Amino acid sequence: MMLNKLYKRCLCSSSPFPSPSPQPWLFVGLGNPGDKYKGTRHNVGFEMIDAYAESQGIPMDTVHCKASFVGDIPVFLAKPQTYMNLSGESTGPLAAYYKLPLNRVVVFHDDMDLPCGVLRLNDKGGHGRHNGLKSVIYHFHGNTEFPRLRIGIGRPPGQMDPKAFLLQKFNATARDRIDAALQEGIVALKQLMSKGLTETARCFNSEQKYKHLRLQTIPT
Repeated sequence: MMLNKLYKRCLCSSSPFPSPSPQPWLFVGLGNPGDKYKGTRHNVGFEMIDAYAESQGIPMDTVHCKASFVGDIPVFLAKPQTYMNLSGESTGPLAAYYKLPLNRVVVFHDDMDLPCGVLRLNDKGGHGRHNGLKSVIYHFHGNTEFPRLRIGIGRPPGQMDPKAFLLQKFNATARDRIDAALQEGIVALKQLMSKGLTETARCFNSEQKYKHLRLQTIPT
């Protein structure tokens, strides 16, 4: 029953990996499904999944959850189709079905507390008022100790409503920053699987700190 629900929620087409096998990773990008939301700030989690999948030669055009191998390590890529605020309804059951410890589940999401195009790789944290993360944490039974790749989108200008800002598409300058950031994210994810989270986060976040200082005062 849970698996049937999972297929409906995540449109998962992967098959069980052979045993014994190295412990897999689950990469989950948060966003809203449908062309209406494509390219909006709130959907950069989906874009990170798509960029990583493309780098591995994996088409994500017809299904929204696929399995692949990086070397001999299984990697599951998921784009929940439950809409942002219910992201945990597919993420929680997917992690449970594959019996993954939460330190092997990496959630990609937009973050208004970071300048546009700046990334951070963290091993845990709260939801920071992000409704998608709230849902994921709820369906992880309140556990916040799972990695996340935060993708900076900057803050709304002036008195603009944050909800409207999230659902806007990027202008040309911001788009360039995000495209560059996605490529940096791909490199970090590959290092994550070869070097582990602690070492990767230490090096990656140090590099992104300097980028943060450089970009924080430059408007988009």
